[in-house]
Amino acid sequence: MTRIALIHALADSMAPINQALARDWCEAQRMNLLDDSLAADLARAGRLDATMTRRFLALGDYAVANGADAMLFTCSAFGPCIDAVARRYPELPVLKPNEAMIDAALAALAGTAGGIGLLASFGPTLASMPAEFPPGTPLQTALADGALAALQAGDLAAHDRLAADAAAGLADDGCRLIALAQFSLARARDAVAERTGLPVLTTVDSAIARLRARLG
Repeated sequence: MTRIALIHALADSMAPINQALARDWCEAQRMNLLDDSLAADLARAGRLDATMTRRFLALGDYAVANGADAMLFTCSAFGPCIDAVARRYPELPVLKPNEAMIDAALAALAGTAGGIGLLASFGPTLASMPAEFPPGTPLQTALADGALAALQAGDLAAHDRLAADAAAGLADDGCRLIALAQFSLARARDAVAERTGLPVLTTVDSAIARLRARLG
């Protein structure tokens, strides 16, 4: 049985990917690793550093030591740290949460006018993730301010409304596709699509499709 290590820096990222895997790939065995101090420490420090990279390498080491066939990181603000894990384990699929969605967004807009609207609810994501798009990609970003706090408080309706409000601003600015930058935002997909009338991609669905393609 394929064992996938799901490595989380936000507790709110756990439910979307576990629910999607249970629905779309129930044969996969899931290993959930959570260190919710990672996001808090990054928010305080304001930057990624060598200490943070060592923490990610330790999580990767633990996953491999316990039989992981692949690793999927679910927080979008730690790209360089995840790259370090991928370099350590080149024989395994090691996925950033957003790489598959970025590829899908670029393919969807190939040869068309308009840009990608990248929506996040965790500010540091917008500091790191845009650099993962190819240079020259028409990209606009927006922060759904307050949405993450609403989600963590259990106010799901407010979370989805705030995400849809921020996405509407991206649509008004000419974006032709909305990319939800975090796993925790995936639950707002339908609200964002209804509000904007645009195609909406999630990291959750794109990542599962990429893993299935890689692992068979």
